[in-house]
Amino acid sequence: LTCYGQITTFSILKEEHPSLAIVHSQVLQNVAVRIDLAFKAFFRRCKAGEKPGFPRFRGKDRYDSFTFPQSGFSITHDDRVTLSKIGSVKMVYHRPLKGKIKTCTVQRSSTGKWYVCFSVECEPQRLPEIATQVGIDVGLKTFATLSNAEEIPNPRFFRKEEKALVRVQRTHSKLAKGTPESRKHRKVIARVHERIAFRRDNFTHQESRQIVDRFGVICVEDLQVNRMAHNHCLAKSIHDASWTGFFEKLSSKAEEAGRQFIKVNPTYTSQDCSRCHHRHKMPLRERVYHCPCCLLVLDRDLNAAYNIKALGLQSVGLPLEAPRL
Repeated sequence: LTCYGQITTFSILKEEHPSLAIVHSQVLQNVAVRIDLAFKAFFRRCKAGEKPGFPRFRGKDRYDSFTFPQSGFSITHDDRVTLSKIGSVKMVYHRPLKGKIKTCTVQRSSTGKWYVCFSVECEPQRLPEIATQVGIDVGLKTFATLSNAEEIPNPRFFRKEEKALVRVQRTHSKLAKGTPESRKHRKVIARVHERIAFRRDNFTHQESRQIVDRFGVICVEDLQVNRMAHNHCLAKSIHDASWTGFFEKLSSKAEEAGRQFIKVNPTYTSQDCSRCHHRHKMPLRERVYHCPCCLLVLDRDLNAAYNIKALGLQSVGLPLEAPRL
């Protein structure tokens, strides 16, 4: 059954289930689109030999968002949004909307808060062209090392909240399931996770914005973060660092600003000498790179950042910004 085939059955389903009539037609159609995307992703993972994870049924208690893809919503001047079949709802703007509104999604967070998200179509805001170039090596000890020798400290948001989270989870595990006290503690756990996610998201937004504003060419490693997280000793720290979210924000901001964002093969970037290109093994415990050929002594992350920058510029045929002494 195709996505379009499912949509054509809605008129029959509404007769069998009158409760569906209280939902806007385009919201129902978007549900069929989501199901179609979920199964396409499932078959793609099967074909790629990955762990597929069959799409699960989501009842009303687990369905946390709905989308108006084209119509059925409007915004008034008194900070209210009108949703078809629901009514007028007051909302709090956290920033003004720019461009033409295309879709509207209403979402419920795990803490019970409701958000309305608008996707808008607007002209890209190009920044003035600059010739500066940078290579970025991400890590766990230091969140990121730039090829200009700058370091971005790793904030470790989850690690800082871990003790408080464990304490609340331990109390929750002793409570009987389904009781008011259990539901109360589950919300407390959700608030801790939400606080961590907000801080992490804000951090990656700020750091990616500063980098895009300062550099015209940005080179990073094309890391397979999910595979790296298979190391059970480092998995928690890798997920806490949120490299994928950082790279995604860098990519989107660079595209909007007219910057070049380049991903390079991460193989051997920590083992190759950035001066003479000699290669030798570097255990993770060794934090300083010692080249036995040209006698270069350099922080291993900075050496990797130099290599990432050189590989990125080489891949697009650009010269290095300036020779390094």
